[in-house]
Amino acid sequence: MPRLSMKILSFAAFGALAVAPVLPAVAFAQEAFANRPLISVTGEATASLAPDMALVNLAVVRTEVTARAALDGSNKAMADVLAAMKQAGVAERDLQTSGFFIQPQYDYSSDNDGKPPKLLGYQVGNTLTVRLRDLSKLGGLLDTAVTLGVNQGGDIRFLNDKPEAAIDTARAEAVRDALAKAKILADAAGVALGDVLEIADNASIAEPVPMARMSMAAKESADAVPVATGENSYRASVSVKIAIKPKP
Repeated sequence: MPRLSMKILSFAAFGALAVAPVLPAVAFAQEAFANRPLISVTGEATASLAPDMALVNLAVVRTEVTARAALDGSNKAMADVLAAMKQAGVAERDLQTSGFFIQPQYDYSSDNDGKPPKLLGYQVGNTLTVRLRDLSKLGGLLDTAVTLGVNQGGDIRFLNDKPEAAIDTARAEAVRDALAKAKILADAAGVALGDVLEIADNASIAEPVPMARMSMAAKESADAVPVATGENSYRASVSVKIAIKPKP
């Protein structure tokens, strides 16, 4: 029994020795950082980029006396729209059915004299999401889609396939903005800036927001829908901590 106790004691001592050199060092570093005079600032910046693709929702909605008739009408129109998109060069991977519904249509008017609502027919809807990578074709494809039977949807989001360069530009400018703010604060306080102690990306990059620049997409025909692509704006925010020291 004494031998077992000795082993347990030895193991515990070994663990203490293994941890002892680490914890004081971490605590010392944190304490030194916390007690060091510093300025903490936030920098923000945006970078703009013309969009190079669009997401468009196109819906075909048909109402008939029977669900079968409504479905047949919706299917025919959507098949024509899909064929037109492919003929225009839109790849299969950029065409996706994003919604489908069948709903009965009732008459709830007061003419029913307290009777259950009257069934009028059925409505069928089919929504197609198109990712268009050639914006010069957008106006023409919208016009063609309506001609072939699209009667709902049409909401458009302009995007960038590879926005990383614009985001990096915004991040770099945000750091410069933070440093400029720190310089103003240091000068006002009568101190000098020292080393940069910490830079943190706040991960607050917003969704692209259309800006005011109007750029009409090229028209494929005289009847093409006019489209303004504008620009996308990407925002970056960083937090920076900088040591301060007395002016020499």
